[in-house]
Amino acid sequence: MDLLGFLWVRNGWRWPVAGAAALFGAATIVSGGRVLFGPETARAAAGHYLPWLVAFNFAAGFAYLVAAAALAGWRSWGVRLAEAIAAATLLAAAGFGLHVAAGGPFELRTVVAMALRAAVWGAIAWGWRRRVSGSAPSPR
Repeated sequence: MDLLGFLWVRNGWRWPVAGAAALFGAATIVSGGRVLFGPETARAAAGHYLPWLVAFNFAAGFAYLVAAAALAGWRSWGVRLAEAIAAATLLAAAGFGLHVAAGGPFELRTVVAMALRAAVWGAIAWGWRRRVSGSAPSPR
């Protein structure tokens, strides 16, 4: 087993990663929910936003929580969910990129948030897939 595998499985790195994913999911649900369902002041504070992108991120927050639970329970199907989250996030980011390229209004924080989401879920999916296909004990 390589060092990454040792840290991920033997030293319990899945627990902090699962916890971070759950917190990320909860924060995504709260922030998206405020814009989608909150008062007008919340929408005004969001600035130039795309309703479909906020709705996507809000829904993705629930998937983050499910993936976090799968990781904590070391369920093999969670790898595919993490990969799907990463892929869907990249597709949503591409749609957002097309909007920006067409001259649509946007907030820089949306660029940063989408890049962060894609990076986080890409890293989780990559690390988890590596553990499933490597020499580490397999998830159930």
